[in-house]
Amino acid sequence: MRFRSSAKSVPHFQGTLQERINHPAKWCHKIPQHVSMDSAALLEPLSVAIHATRRASIEQGDTVTVFGAGTVGLLTAAMAKLSGATTVVIADIDSGRVNYALANGFAHKGYIVHPRRHLIETAEKLAVAKELAEDVMQIASLNDPDFEGTDVTFDCTGKEICMQAGLYSTRPGGRLIMVGMGTPIQTLPMSASHLKEVDIIGIFRYANTYPTGIKILSSGALPNLDSMITHRFRGLTAAKEAFELAGKTTDKEGRLVLKILVEN
Repeated sequence: MRFRSSAKSVPHFQGTLQERINHPAKWCHKIPQHVSMDSAALLEPLSVAIHATRRASIEQGDTVTVFGAGTVGLLTAAMAKLSGATTVVIADIDSGRVNYALANGFAHKGYIVHPRRHLIETAEKLAVAKELAEDVMQIASLNDPDFEGTDVTFDCTGKEICMQAGLYSTRPGGRLIMVGMGTPIQTLPMSASHLKEVDIIGIFRYANTYPTGIKILSSGALPNLDSMITHRFRGLTAAKEAFELAGKTTDKEGRLVLKILVEN
């Protein structure tokens, strides 16, 4: 598996921060005229979401929780809806991102995670994760007294607490999908997976998803993705500033940061 601009393989494959690139024709895809270049620029994170929801095997009527309302989390929530989930809850520590998800139809319900003090002891961490799981389950249950947890949970953060909460909040026989790339070693309550037979499924990027993504964009089945481009930079010389801003949730003026576009 080779990805341009990726640090996965050594020696690294040549990057794409250049004005011209020689790319094999078989990996090039024609964009329909009515699909904007802004939306087309989101095909890469959309591919992650397509691959994640395929691996999740979502069924009609499922309840889904998505931890993380960044670009990948938003698109994963949207793809979960498109795949048949009738209740999609998205959770994030940033209220602006959660509100954006709800206002633009990416998810049905939202939960704003309140940052906690730094915890050291494992028991404390798991206790906080259980509290988070209970709060999310309360929202996802829609007041159903027999609710046992979400059918599918996506962690798009890579954060240990979200993986822990995901195991606690997924129903018996459900699936927890690892989308976000976090620290290599995490402490997880594996007994929660064993006792409930929760499947933990990892994904790494995607494969053969661009044709599907283009069809989905072309159909208009997703929310309008153009507004996800919140900031633009002109020229490759601005790439460093663009990357620095991409690591934040708001800019200097307090405006929401989602996806940064560097234009030639």
